Amino acid sequence: MDKDIDIAIVGGGIVGLTAALSLHAAGFSPIVYESVSEPAPLGVGINLLPHAVRELAELGLLSELLSLGVAIDDLHYLTSAGQEVWHEHRGLAAGYHWPQIAVHRGALQMFLIEKVIERLGPLSIRLGAELVSVENVEGKAQARFASRTGGITGIEADLIIGADGIHSAVRKQFYPDEGSPRWNGITLWRSTSLVKAPYTGRAMIWAGWSKQKFVAYPIGRDPESGLDILNWICDLQITDPGLPPPRDWNKVGALADFLPRFADWHWPGVDVPEIVKAAGPVYEFPMLDRDPLPRWTFGRITLMGDAAHPMYPIGSNGATQGIVDARVMAFHLAQSTTIDEALEKYEADRREATAKIVLMNRAQGPDRVLDLAVERQGAGEYELDLVMPMAERAEIAFHYKKVAGFDPERLNARESLSAII
Repeated sequence: MDKDIDIAIVGGGIVGLTAALSLHAAGFSPIVYESVSEPAPLGVGINLLPHAVRELAELGLLSELLSLGVAIDDLHYLTSAGQEVWHEHRGLAAGYHWPQIAVHRGALQMFLIEKVIERLGPLSIRLGAELVSVENVEGKAQARFASRTGGITGIEADLIIGADGIHSAVRKQFYPDEGSPRWNGITLWRSTSLVKAPYTGRAMIWAGWSKQKFVAYPIGRDPESGLDILNWICDLQITDPGLPPPRDWNKVGALADFLPRFADWHWPGVDVPEIVKAAGPVYEFPMLDRDPLPRWTFGRITLMGDAAHPMYPIGSNGATQGIVDARVMAFHLAQSTTIDEALEKYEADRREATAKIVLMNRAQGPDRVLDLAVERQGAGEYELDLVMPMAERAEIAFHYKKVAGFDPERLNARESLSAII
C-alpha cells in the first residue's frame, strides 16, 4: 500500500496517540485531532497489562514507561474480612516476557503526546479541534472540526479513525439513536493517597464483591515523602442497573457518601479507612459501558478503543484493548494492498474479540471469584476451601486471560505485530 495516504485520528487520548505512534512506525504520517486546547495530566491510575506493554515496548517505549509507573508483580483477591480468595503473580513474575505496569493515566497521556511530537513533528497534533461531523464522499472520508473561537475547519482524508472515547462523536454519527452509555448502578470513588503500599509494594488488591469493592495498587513514589502513590477505588451499588447515568461526570466526591460502608475494612497491612483519609481530592464516576456494535467501519471511517468497545473497569482491560487495537490497525495497513482490505481485517480481528470481553466484564470477569466466595460462604459458616475448590478459582482466572488475549504461553509465542512493519 502507498504509505503517502492521509490518515486522521479523532481523539488525542492514550489510544489515539498510540495509534499515531504505531502508524508512524509502519511508515505512515497520521494527524491527531484533539478537542482539548491544553492537555493536562488529569485522572488517576490505570494498569497496562502485558499484552499492551508488549506493543508499547515494540514502539521503543518500555524503559521510559517503567520510570513513569510501577511494575506489578502480584494480585490478591480478598473478602471484605481480608480472607484471601485468590492470589496470582503478574507480569514478569508470572512468566510473561513483558511486565504489567500501573501508571497515572494523565502522566501516560502527556508522555505519549511528547513522543508523538518528537517522532511525527509538532504539526502532528491539532489541539482545540472538536469534531462536528464525519462522512464518506466519493471514496474519501471528510470531517469538520469546530475551534474554540467558533471557526469551522474541514479536512479530507483517505482514512479517519474515531478514537474519541465512550462519548465518541464519530460513533454517534453512525449510531445516532444509541443514547447514553449503559450504567450498572455502581458508582466509583477514586483518588490517590501517599502511604506505604500494602504487601510487597508492587501488588494489586481487589477486595469485597461486585456491589461493594475496594481496589488499590501503587502507581509511583512521591519524591518528597518517599511514600508510595497508591491509586484506590471504592465501588458501591447505589441504584438498580438500567437507570440513566448521572450527568455530572468526574465530580468531586464526599467521603461521607461511601466511607462509612468501609469502616471495618482493615486487615493486617491494609487499612481501607486510613488509606482513603490520606487522599487528596476524591472523584466520583458512574460505572459505564455500551452494548457491542454490529459494525465499526463505514467506508473509510472506523472506530477504535472506547469509541468502539467501552467496557466496565474490570480485569484492567480498557486501555489495554485500545492499545492492541492501534497496533493491529497499523499492522494490517502495513501488509494490505488497499485501505478497505486493511479495515476489513482490522475489524475481523478486533470487533468480536473485544465484544466478548465487554460481555465477560458485565458478568464480573475474573472478579467473579469474589461474588462466588460471598455466595458460598454465606455469613461465614462455611470454609471457603470446602465450598470453592482452588481449581475452580484458577479456571476463572485462566479463562479470562485466554478470552482477553493475555494467556502467558500464547502471548509469549505470538508473532510480533512489528514483524513486517
